[in-house]
Amino acid sequence: MGFKPVLELPTGRGFANFVFIPKPEYKNDYPALIVKLEWNKNAITALQQIKTRKYPESVLHYMGDILLVGINYDKKSKLHQCIIERYEKRDDK
Repeated sequence: MGFKPVLELPTGRGFANFVFIPKPEYKNDYPALIVKLEWNKNAITALQQIKTRKYPESVLHYMGDILLVGINYDKKSKLHQCIIERYEKRDDK
């Protein structure tokens, strides 16, 4: 497996549900993933929580790309919604 999964990674202000960090030999092939799961809300809310709670700061040491993943499950409709966004690292970090 090319990823090291971390469950409930402590971050700046809360916990990311899942963080997948590629093993060093795969950093040029795969992005790190920060995943936030929601239930009966929406994927936009999940993605916003990743940003406002500064989850990406916990993996800024990772030199490859980072993707933010917000996933929601709607109990009533039984549908999943997912939004994936590339995290833009700032030069001053």
